[in-house]
Amino acid sequence: MPVVETGRVIIVGAGLGALYAALHLAPHPVVMISPEVLGQGASSAWAQGGIAAAMAAADSPAAHAADTVRAGAGTVDAEVAASVTAEARAHILELTALGTPFDRDAQGGYVLSREAAHGLARVVRVRGDQAGREIMAALIAEAARTPSVQVLEATMAVGLQVQDGRVTGVAVAPADGAGDPVLLRGAAVLLAGGGSGGLYALTTNPPRIRGQVIGMAARAGAVIADAEFVQFHPTAIDMGEDPAPLATEALRGEGAVLINHDGVRFMQAVHPDAELAPRDIVARAIFAETEGRRRPMLDTRAAIGSEIVERFPAVAAACLRGGIDPVAQPIPVAAAAHYHMGGIAVSSTGRSSLDGLWACGEASATGLHGANRLASNGLLEALVYGRRAALDIAQGLGEKQASPVVLPTAATAQANAASDIANLIAKLRQVMTDHVGVVRDANGLRFALRQIAMLEAQASGDTNVLNMTATATLIAAAALLREESRGAHCRRDFPQANPALARASRLTLAEALALRQTVTETTE
Repeated sequence: MPVVETGRVIIVGAGLGALYAALHLAPHPVVMISPEVLGQGASSAWAQGGIAAAMAAADSPAAHAADTVRAGAGTVDAEVAASVTAEARAHILELTALGTPFDRDAQGGYVLSREAAHGLARVVRVRGDQAGREIMAALIAEAARTPSVQVLEATMAVGLQVQDGRVTGVAVAPADGAGDPVLLRGAAVLLAGGGSGGLYALTTNPPRIRGQVIGMAARAGAVIADAEFVQFHPTAIDMGEDPAPLATEALRGEGAVLINHDGVRFMQAVHPDAELAPRDIVARAIFAETEGRRRPMLDTRAAIGSEIVERFPAVAAACLRGGIDPVAQPIPVAAAAHYHMGGIAVSSTGRSSLDGLWACGEASATGLHGANRLASNGLLEALVYGRRAALDIAQGLGEKQASPVVLPTAATAQANAASDIANLIAKLRQVMTDHVGVVRDANGLRFALRQIAMLEAQASGDTNVLNMTATATLIAAAALLREESRGAHCRRDFPQANPALARASRLTLAEALALRQTVTETTE
């Protein structure tokens, strides 16, 4: 494999955490690895709700932390929650200074919305459902003005090089698969490449984000935490698109209600907070209606009416594509894989278990989300840990000069047939949705592990697929090992929470593969 030496910090990813870290590393030179044009294909840009922060006079970081701990179903690290929520306001002010056009009232205060499991309105947003896109636009503009930031577009990270227990480089390849990998060596590596929702057939995540970053860290030996905790968003718009468009939780914060095809509001019988119950509870209720063939729908007509077009343009546009008029009709919804609470286990400064490797954003597991992420804490975590990782990395850097990275001209790769790989990935995603989804049990999880092993064997060494199957194995294995129901992890065969298991899980890929092998060798 050709080797390119660079003194730059290598940042895998191009979303909020990656950009924020790159800016906070300046003037230290960085190179960002982006499979798409910068700003496209990142989950951050698709985020609708906004960023949770105690901005109102009646609010406080302590109250925000308390809601975070409560929503996390017993496994949130309370110290992490307190420290992250204490920083939230400063990051909102910094993004504002960078040009993010947060919604403001006539007095100049931030317009705040309430989302599920928050005690009061504290989500800072942009034009209703445009927060992710507008925040990313502001950061991209700032990155373009920052000479120390280089972006390698149309390039995908496919693996990590580890020497003597330290990560020393990243193997990258053309994102279209039409070239051989090149080893890029740098001063440090920060993984900020998103989560794992795309491993599921029904998901709200961008198409390329399918657990590869977590998988490549796991394959290098990094410890993975809370892999079993995958959050399913209750209100993905059920209109046949892949990925499924999202109907932001802010709609329910504005009074929209969930009904079934008979017009019955079913959440009132499920939880005292009805539509604003924690996401895991709403997702399971939606799933139950779907399984019962009662077609769950989000009804915005009375609460929002015609204002949905102006106030929530992304939702309105998605409905229009699907032939749905949200002003006159309820919106069909389904529970879809949305956010991975688990990921690469990191310290308070974003350090992984491997020297030379940091992680932030959805690819990481910080202890903030526990078993069930509080709405709109995802972007906040990416900001906090993107900055923390950048400052920690900077302490170990020397000279601030580095030449731009120039990759050699890609040779034609001897790749597997694209259609074969696409079919294999589609099968993997369906296995995850059918057997490692909203509700799980031991038989289904064991079946999933056997299927993942079989699909992995058919991958013929395709690195992108191996990264996916590594993460899928970790999720299914961790779910099999956690014999209880907690937060987003729901077991039919263990429906109650076990107080003795109120802690984060930690698993290496070697341990998950050993369990998979045992399951594969066991006949039922």
